[in-house]
Amino acid sequence: MDRNIKKTGLINFLALLLVAGIGFAVARSSNSLAGQVSTVFLGLGTLVAAVSWFQMRLEDSERLEKLELEELAKGHAGSALFEAREAEIFPAQRAREQFERFFVPVFTVFLCLAQAGGAFFLWRWLSRPTTQVALKEPMLVLSAFGLFALVLFLLGRFSATFARIRQQRLLRPGASYLLLNAFLCAIVAAGIIGVFAEFPRTDFYVARVLCGLLALIAAETLVALVLEVYRPRVKGKIERPLYDSRLVGLLGQPEGLVTTATQAIDYQFGFKVSETWFYHLFFQRALKWLVLAQVVLLVLSTCFVFIDAEKGEQALLERFGVAQSEPLLPGSHLKLPWPIDRVYRYNTEQIQSFDIGAAQGAEKEPEQMVLWAVAHTKLQEDNFLVANREQTSTQTNEPAARRTHTPPVSLLTGSLPIQYQITNLFAWAYNNEDSPSLLQDLARREVVHYFVGADMSDVLSQGSLEAAQSLMANIQAAADEHHMGAKIIAVGLQDLHPPVKVAPDYENVITAIHKREAKILAARADEVKTNALAEAQATNTINRASAESTTRVAAALSRAGLFTNQIPAFTAAPAVYVQRAYLQTFTRATADSYKYLFLTTNTHDVLTFDLQHSFTKDLSQLQIPTPKK
Repeated sequence: MDRNIKKTGLINFLALLLVAGIGFAVARSSNSLAGQVSTVFLGLGTLVAAVSWFQMRLEDSERLEKLELEELAKGHAGSALFEAREAEIFPAQRAREQFERFFVPVFTVFLCLAQAGGAFFLWRWLSRPTTQVALKEPMLVLSAFGLFALVLFLLGRFSATFARIRQQRLLRPGASYLLLNAFLCAIVAAGIIGVFAEFPRTDFYVARVLCGLLALIAAETLVALVLEVYRPRVKGKIERPLYDSRLVGLLGQPEGLVTTATQAIDYQFGFKVSETWFYHLFFQRALKWLVLAQVVLLVLSTCFVFIDAEKGEQALLERFGVAQSEPLLPGSHLKLPWPIDRVYRYNTEQIQSFDIGAAQGAEKEPEQMVLWAVAHTKLQEDNFLVANREQTSTQTNEPAARRTHTPPVSLLTGSLPIQYQITNLFAWAYNNEDSPSLLQDLARREVVHYFVGADMSDVLSQGSLEAAQSLMANIQAAADEHHMGAKIIAVGLQDLHPPVKVAPDYENVITAIHKREAKILAARADEVKTNALAEAQATNTINRASAESTTRVAAALSRAGLFTNQIPAFTAAPAVYVQRAYLQTFTRATADSYKYLFLTTNTHDVLTFDLQHSFTKDLSQLQIPTPKK
């Protein structure tokens, strides 16, 4: 290996180490967030350059060892000295192989963990509210990082070209990190220029972007480690260093994209398109102009602004962060290119809304009938403390001081949709830092304050309309106090309900009330039935007694009349009347008895009676049909 190559690798390592130390000191003293994050890339590049330089030395030692053995082998051919094992003859080769087999994978894993951990902890550090964004000495940071960008770019460009010409794979990782850090230092300097242009958070945003880039490089290193496990090993083939990031090389040398695209075109067409006259005369010469034309067209496209009338939009035009004239009305407008002029759109004619008591974006159940025993949204709803007026039926004569106690309170659960419209765009955009969030906070404060003094029954029943109007007026007054430029259109209370957890107990109370009413109605029905039955029985008894009385009176009258008619007959023929009366009485008395007739009287008969009943009819009982005429 040429001594210049090792020297170049050592210079790359020392340059990255020196720039990392000075850059961190400058960024730390000036409170440059982007500068401090960029020093992490410089530190990682320093480690990669150190490992690659050490590996260069191992390969150079191996090369010198082989040259010495070749010289010795020429003068001692067939000597037993060269019949020993290869591991004993080539200790430098064994050291290089052990280094590539064990140390390089372990170092790459450490590099991946350092990249991922740096991205994670830097992002958390930037997300803290205590992190200061203001720069102390921006000119110092601008000068230092501008100089760093120039020095690193020159060294990196030289190293990358030297590595490509000499085919030095170990020089490429350090050169890639040199070029990448040169571009990052230039980006940090550009962020400082943005701070001078009255964009104070530009340095913070650049730091955020660098954190994302570091996470992306960590992901690429992790993928390379996983693929290395399944990569087939071919003995004697020169391998790419595992810690040599392709993404870092691509970011440091963007022209590699053109080379990759050329190779892809050659592969697709099946011949060397890059060697044709069309490619050399047109594509290579016109590529820069084509890219430049696209960039110019992209910048010019930002000069045209179209405000949508159907959406009811208006826009605010800012030039270097300063608002310009009146809001832009619907239609087409011209402006200076981005980022000089920026346009912020607002839906001023559209009725916008937000919910108090439910998380933003919570999906409501699609059911048409929503019971309060079931949650109205999939997310947890908020509880509101609401007063509950005491229901008293008697007046007390106790003093007021003795009657004071904690008033009864209840809970209401649900969400309140609040609709509003932007009426003054300048006030809405510039009087407060975050007007939508401020309006939500004001609305929540007024809702909580109103419910504390309102009655739960009134809010859920006949007083809901009055409550909505009062809330709308209170929220509007709070918005006007902060000069928000918004008009409250409506406040909805239809989603309010008691807490879902009390539904079973409430249902038990309602069930008990319904059971009580059912028993009362059943008792009333039994009362009506019993009274009607008693009246019917009394009327029936009275009617039977009246009929019996009438029957007995009529029978008595009949007997009295019969006795009166029998007196003349008895007077006319007493013997005949008595005989007839006797016979009638005898006939009635013996109607159901058997009768035996004796026709002779001058004989002595022995009578034998069979007292058994006859179940068959004798001839005397047969009915002789009447002959038909």
